[in-house]
Amino acid sequence: MIVKQLYTNCLSEAAYFVASDNEAIVIDPMRDIDEYLALAQEHDVKIKYIFETHFHADFISGHLELAEKTDASIVFGPNTQTSFPIHVAKDGEKFNIGKLTLEVIHTPGHTLESSSYLLTDEAQKPHCIFTGDTLFVGDVGRPDLSSGNLSQEELAAYLFDSIQKLKKLPDSLIVYPAHGSGSACGKSMSEETASTIGMQKKLNYAMQKKDKKEFIKAVTEGLSEPPSYFKEDARINKEGYDNLDKVIAKSNHPLSIEDFKKEHENGAWILDTRSAEVFSEGFVPDSINIGLQGRFAEWAGQLLPMDQPIILVTDAEKEQETIVRLARIGLHQVVGYLKDGFQKWKEAGNKIDLLINVSVEELMLDIPFDKNLKIWDVRKPSEFKEGHVEKSINIPLNTMMNPITLSSIEEHDNLYIHCQSGYRSSIACSLIKRQGFQNIRNIPAGFAGIRGSKDVEIIAEESVEV
Repeated sequence: MIVKQLYTNCLSEAAYFVASDNEAIVIDPMRDIDEYLALAQEHDVKIKYIFETHFHADFISGHLELAEKTDASIVFGPNTQTSFPIHVAKDGEKFNIGKLTLEVIHTPGHTLESSSYLLTDEAQKPHCIFTGDTLFVGDVGRPDLSSGNLSQEELAAYLFDSIQKLKKLPDSLIVYPAHGSGSACGKSMSEETASTIGMQKKLNYAMQKKDKKEFIKAVTEGLSEPPSYFKEDARINKEGYDNLDKVIAKSNHPLSIEDFKKEHENGAWILDTRSAEVFSEGFVPDSINIGLQGRFAEWAGQLLPMDQPIILVTDAEKEQETIVRLARIGLHQVVGYLKDGFQKWKEAGNKIDLLINVSVEELMLDIPFDKNLKIWDVRKPSEFKEGHVEKSINIPLNTMMNPITLSSIEEHDNLYIHCQSGYRSSIACSLIKRQGFQNIRNIPAGFAGIRGSKDVEIIAEESVEV
């Protein structure tokens, strides 16, 4: 028996490869499927089924891509309707994979079709359960991402009943969820990517709620606004999408400087995926910086439009990786990349822009003397509440494209922008600059560096006046 978790860090997403004898299955595959095909070849097995726990909202699943390459059947749980052929499984239905058995357990609540899959080993002993977005390590799936016309409270009621089902399973049963810490599909997921039913009974707040009303209140309060691209990704996963090879062929085109300029003049957004440190030293004006080394796809999905062309500036040989990672969350409209990158642009004498980076010490020197100085903290509200600079303003990065946010900037303001470690603040600075506002300073050391300074007063939630 082979059970392998395949984790994609920038999306905090877990897919699974399971094999026995000469048969295999893949659960919740990512759109770029080469790793699953390579595993099948390595173990000399045929992928028989592709199981989806639900319609994913945070990424484009690889079910169609993988089915096309392997002739495997796509399986969803009860109440699923799609625009392409699938096997709609019944609650309790069992599937054989070699000497293994996979049983469908319908666990609605995150969505109506959400299902978990219980794997029984060669000795007919329950080995693990793949819980999708129903049960995470330390959390449960949020019930507010829409499933028909039901309210989040109605879905949370379904979720309570589903959790009661899972609580009846053996304590020793391994829990393999679809996401870990950092995903927006839950509120407070652990950094651990696997657990057991017994451990979750002890540590998971949602598993400990015995009263349905208390459970509904616990799982619905404190939910942040879901990323803007979630609804579109769920629709794409339900209705279908173009083959990834076609997307790459359409997008992976080098553009001369003149062609690059024309695309921008015609409305294309410039996305620069180099690191924040390199970007700050010089970039094409109007560029948005979202570095590949961070939670790239997630921020791209939240901040870039789904219906506008995109042109890329990347490090050498990172063009296709960028295209694939954008396609993972449904951004298919890349029309090309700047041939030979930013260095060629600069050498040709074209106009460039840059970010002014300041140290924590420089910030402290400026605060007493600059009456127009404003500190924008672009971290999440939860991070801000745990500790922030006195008089700083919390402008979460995911709100930065809101016209109201940007219109709050006054001409005389001198903005000092920080996040936790410099990644998000670089994105924020580039977004503000794109709107034509230049009086900004980036603090690349972030709050991590600020907290370490003896000269900075840190305010925590309990001492903030309301």
